[in-house]
Amino acid sequence: MNFGLIIIGDEILSGKRQDKHLPKVIELLAARGLQLSWARYVGDDRQRITAVIRDAQAGADVVFFCGGIGATPDDHTRQCAAAALGRDLALHPEARALIIERMKEVAAEQGLVFDPDRADNIHRLNMGVFPTGAQIIANPYNKIPGFSLGHLHFVPGFPVMAWPMIENLLDGPYAHLHGGQRQTERSVIVFGAMEASLTPLMEALEAGHAGIKVFSLPSVDHPEWGRHIELGVKGSESESLAAFSALKGMLHQFGASLGPELVR
Repeated sequence: MNFGLIIIGDEILSGKRQDKHLPKVIELLAARGLQLSWARYVGDDRQRITAVIRDAQAGADVVFFCGGIGATPDDHTRQCAAAALGRDLALHPEARALIIERMKEVAAEQGLVFDPDRADNIHRLNMGVFPTGAQIIANPYNKIPGFSLGHLHFVPGFPVMAWPMIENLLDGPYAHLHGGQRQTERSVIVFGAMEASLTPLMEALEAGHAGIKVFSLPSVDHPEWGRHIELGVKGSESESLAAFSALKGMLHQFGASLGPELVR
């Protein structure tokens, strides 16, 4: 099973906010022996968001959506999810109870009497209006939930809320996948070589080791190694070890000048 990440918000695409979700989700997955297969960014445009959700629903990947599930005019994700899946929107009873519980807590903190009929409190209930059939995702930060539709999971854009919610999903319904995608990277620094001349070697290595991927990361101005290529393989521990041994043998035959070896 693969994992994808979709980050929603004009503020990311305009540069007003710097995305923090991508590196964190990679970290959360890696800590559990999993990896992110792909990621996308989309602005606050209903047509685009709906299309992205429809595409994700058509696939089999687990997809985390960050952002746009609030109740302000620039939040469209809840509505787009309903449109993409052909469902109605309705106030989720469990979400309603959690939102009211949170509003009571805030009123108590402010020394006020909770008034459920106050206009702003009624509006806050919109944060619990989800596509029918949705399951809630608990929010340990402030109780305002996200929601799941099968393998699609929608959480707020705030990292302090989104990250523990994603972490709880990984340790809940996807706990049985832990370790299933654990990979080891082994690489060596190759000085002075050109990628084009090493391509046949890389192709032969992949052809002979079906379980691994070969990667090549060139650099022209490294402060320590200067112009070089980091050439390596990634796969399971045993597969990467065998493939890396073969890679070094090929490079020696090629007459390459080798530097440090790296393991990740």
